[in-house]
Amino acid sequence: MRKDVRILLVGEPKVGKTSLIMSLVGEEFPEEVPLRAEEITIPADVTPERVPTHIVDYSGTQANVICIVYAVNNKKSIEKVTGDVHIGFLCVYVGMHRVPLILVGNKSDLVEHSSMETILPIMNQYSEIETCVECSAKNLKNISELFYYAQKAVLHPTGPLYCPEEKEMMPACVKALTCIFKVSDMDNDGILNDTELNLFQRTCFNTPLAPQALEDVKNVVRRNMADGVQDNGLTLKGFLFLHTLFIQRGRHETTWTVLRRFGYDDDLELTQEYLFPPLKIPPDCTTELNHNAYLFLQSVFDKHDKDRDCALSPEELKDLFRVFPYMPWGPDVNNTVCTNEQGWITYQGYLSQWTLTTYLDVQRCLEYLGYLGYSIIAEQESQAAAITVTRNKRIDLQKKQTQRSVFRCSVFGAKGSGKSGFLQGFLGKLASCDPRSLMFTVSQLHEVLPDPDFLSEGDLSCDAVCLVYDISNPRSFEYCARVYKQYFLDSRTPCLVVGAKADLPEVRQQYSLSPLDFCRKHKLHAPQLFTCNTADAPSRDIYTKLTTMAFPAISSHMPALSSCDCIVALSLSRASVLKVCLRLSVHGMFVVL
Repeated sequence: MRKDVRILLVGEPKVGKTSLIMSLVGEEFPEEVPLRAEEITIPADVTPERVPTHIVDYSGTQANVICIVYAVNNKKSIEKVTGDVHIGFLCVYVGMHRVPLILVGNKSDLVEHSSMETILPIMNQYSEIETCVECSAKNLKNISELFYYAQKAVLHPTGPLYCPEEKEMMPACVKALTCIFKVSDMDNDGILNDTELNLFQRTCFNTPLAPQALEDVKNVVRRNMADGVQDNGLTLKGFLFLHTLFIQRGRHETTWTVLRRFGYDDDLELTQEYLFPPLKIPPDCTTELNHNAYLFLQSVFDKHDKDRDCALSPEELKDLFRVFPYMPWGPDVNNTVCTNEQGWITYQGYLSQWTLTTYLDVQRCLEYLGYLGYSIIAEQESQAAAITVTRNKRIDLQKKQTQRSVFRCSVFGAKGSGKSGFLQGFLGKLASCDPRSLMFTVSQLHEVLPDPDFLSEGDLSCDAVCLVYDISNPRSFEYCARVYKQYFLDSRTPCLVVGAKADLPEVRQQYSLSPLDFCRKHKLHAPQLFTCNTADAPSRDIYTKLTTMAFPAISSHMPALSSCDCIVALSLSRASVLKVCLRLSVHGMFVVL
């Protein structure tokens, strides 16, 4: 909603522009009318729309609405207003600046006839003209209505909503209202039942509909559309018909109230303020979804899991993201979270991806929750209410306790050391799977060895480090030793060395110390052997150890950790550092991202 409205009155001399302003303010016709009125400001609390309104009969700055005033008793005045040159020029101007026009016939007290027969064809010819009103500054006829219409033309414009020539809603309006319908359709059955309609009504207008009023609305739709009401609920077609009816009857404010409540601006795009509400994140703090956010995401999953198999098929996933302007999850996500036998994202994998997004890119998470209507459905001020900002990690370490439930582990290793297999082991997937399916990052690594001299701060900012080497490659451990000594020797970040491909014969590493002696010298845990080339799923012991190392107090925070199920998603960044987030979800499952 605009903070204020500027109304500009233009027209030929002596048509009564200044008189209209003076009559509105003084509530009586002035005996003496100045050549030009000074700018008048009407306070917000006395305007119908609660918006400050400025009225001028000249303009040093651009107006929000232009009222073209003519005298209904002056034929030449009417001809000048309706002439193609005059009105055509103004329509080009307002079209460029998206300013609505209102035709105002003043001095109606001096004639017994109406000028509407002459004016209506002009209104039909130029869509920029919002409306026409006849009034009298002398007897105050329609003076308040005139400025109300002007204010309404700015706050509730017709142009973005409706095409008068085609007598139908604009495509952008249909698209926005369709998204609103889908968000409001809580059970995703394509019908707004009475409960959903009342929630919608309360959300937009702060009051539910009485049962009879609700039935009256549906009866209006029934009389005009065969398929507008189904199973005593409102279909999408019926929903769109109602809004078309509101607009055709001049009740634009009803549709605009709905659109703005769901975050849309005058261009029918979701506003930046709606999608990205303020969220302060101090240094060394992380972001997590809170309990209410997980409950909301669970309801979204259940809403689209039509076959109740606890997984989202490609069509179900597409339907879930239909309210987005783009598809946020590509095919790579299916290869990096838990999936079922068909390769469809499971409920656990779905929550894992949301947890990962929240931790690594909270602004994107806020955007996604905005598209899904979190603040509306959860009745919160904004999506920021879904986010918990944890306290500084250093305070946690000092107090030796934490409320965090998401921890980050960076996995380092030379090319071919077995990092991908190690991460796929989280998912219980075989290392023999097509390496091209490990997201898009395999092509980034290709034949180039990761250079430890070019690790970013993001690569190094983590709660635990996993150093992976190939026990069958004599030069593999050297990379791990170099990364540790260069970045983690003097840090407090816990490190774990993992010997991958343990199903192959172990060879002597071409390094001054063996992996075991290196760990002893630097007081690290002994190397943990790992392989995913077995018929059985890889052991979870290493993953549990990494989690408890990430924050020692987690063992008291989640005492049954070792018996939890494992849910995983992975993300690969530059320099072959694989980001792993360890998530203890609200559903009691050990989630590794």
